Parts: sequence; structure tokens; C-alpha cells
Amino acid sequence: MLPAPILPSIQSPLGALPARFRRERVLIIGCGDVGLRVARGLPSRVRVLALTTTPERMAQLRARGITPLLGNLDTSGTLARLAGLATRVLHLAPPDSEGAELWWRDLRTTALLRSLRRRSAPQSLVYASTSGVYGDCGGQRVGETRALRPHTPRAQRRADAERAVRHYGHAAGVRAAILRVPGIYAADREGGTPRERLRKGTPVLQAADDVFTSHIHADDLARAVRAALWRGRPQRVYNACDDTELKMGDYFDLAADLYGLPRPPRVPRSTARDELPLMLLSFMSESRRLDNARLKNELRLRLRYPTVAQGLRDMSSPA
Repeated sequence: MLPAPILPSIQSPLGALPARFRRERVLIIGCGDVGLRVARGLPSRVRVLALTTTPERMAQLRARGITPLLGNLDTSGTLARLAGLATRVLHLAPPDSEGAELWWRDLRTTALLRSLRRRSAPQSLVYASTSGVYGDCGGQRVGETRALRPHTPRAQRRADAERAVRHYGHAAGVRAAILRVPGIYAADREGGTPRERLRKGTPVLQAADDVFTSHIHADDLARAVRAALWRGRPQRVYNACDDTELKMGDYFDLAADLYGLPRPPRVPRSTARDELPLMLLSFMSESRRLDNARLKNELRLRLRYPTVAQGLRDMSSPA
């Protein structure tokens, strides 16, 4: 008697699909600079899809080998086609900053996860959050198990998105990883260098009032994302930063010396409120040193730019 043939299982997310769907499919939500860097580093056997809100951008995505999908996280009816489409999902879209009534909620993440629940779940989901969810830590070293204390509405919306992503991971059996990202820099990224700020002479805090900040080169962040998509542990959080421990003013001094520009003026916190925009002041009110041991040990990420000094040196040629 011949053994029964082995048939594709309908329980497998790949077994019952047509051949063109059996390859890995990565869906990028919020495919801006970092999303494009992630896509560029994926193997050719991986099919990359990206949600875009504008028809004008579809040709640009196709030119990069990315399949564009027209949709909008603010219009849930446009997201139905995302369900069951990808084996891995990367969520890089920021929360809406306009909602006054539910200012602490990230309704965009809620809409995305509601759409993904409609059909078979992806194997993994990576969400790029912000290190701002920790709030002010008084310059202390911060690991991923530290309790969250988001102070700004922007950080509170990110913390809400993290809760939703982790709940979805538990409920759907998805390996949901969260990357808490600090300041991103790169020479080929819009606004990705401190050069213009130095040329404007924007002040920084005097040493006694200064705060610790963390950074990550955009290329290293893209590599961290790819590692998390395949190696991230279920419902795990990773500080996605480099090894640098610098105060903000020292960072700008370092950049000024490398660029051959004047160092920025130093001002006390008491007068900074009169000289700096509110957004910049909010960054100057929080001090923390992120610990990236989990990023390097669990995701096995070797940073290409372990310090901002190395990254800025690569960017220090005249514009």
C-alpha cells in the first residue's frame, strides 16, 4: 500500500498559497528613509511591499523593486487588503499628532493591527518606537526593563502603540519586537546631520545643565530592523542605539570640530526657554544613557558605526 501523499497544510501560512506567495513577503508601513534602507538590504528572494498614501510615490517605490500598496492608516477602509498579505511586517509610521481628544492614543497603530487580525497572522512584526517613552532618567543608564514614564504627548502615543503591539503579539501568536530608537543621523538623510544647526549657531545647554542623549546611524538602524524581523524574540523590546555616551552639547562640539565650524554657544537652562523652540527644549529636558547589550547579544548585531565620532567622521567632508 502506497503511503499517503504529503499535501500542503491549510494551517501553514505558506502551504496552501500559490507559488508566487510562498516566498517571504515583508510589508513596510511607513516606508520613508529608514524603510528604504531596510528594503535595500533584504535578499532578492524576499518580496517587499510598502503602504503609501500618495499615488505619486508608487513609481518611485516600483523603481526600487518594492510593490506599492495605496492606503492610509487614517482611513481604515483602505487597509483591508493588508490582512494575510505578508509573512513579516515592519511598522515605521509615526502616530498622528493632530488628535486632540485622544492625544495619548496611537489610532494609526490600532487601525493597522485591526486589519492584520482579519486573516492569518504574520510570523513577525517589528515596531519602531522612541526612547522618549522612558522620560527623564536623570542621566542614568537605561535598560529595556525600566518602567516607562513618557512625559510628552508624542512619547505617550508611542507608549500606547507599544502596548497595542505587544497585546497583538500575545493574542495572535506573533513574534512582535519593539525597537526603541533615539536620534537618527546619516549624511544622506534629510536633516540627518547637525551641520545646518551649527551654521545657524543654535545654542546648547551649558555643561552644568546639559543632558545625555543617544544616537544611531540610519544604516545601523536598518540592519537592526532586519535582524529583529528574523531574530527578534516574542514580545521583546530592544534599545536600538550605538555605544556612545555623550551629552548633547559635547555631540555638537564634536560635529563642529569635524566640520570645521564654530562650536555652538552655551546657555543656562534658565535662558534657553527664551532662545529655543519648544520641540528642542523638550529634548533638552530628558537625560538618559541607553544600554544596547540586548541589541548586540540577542539580535547579534555588530554596529557598523559603534560611536557617533566614527559616523560623523564619515560625514565630515565639505557639503
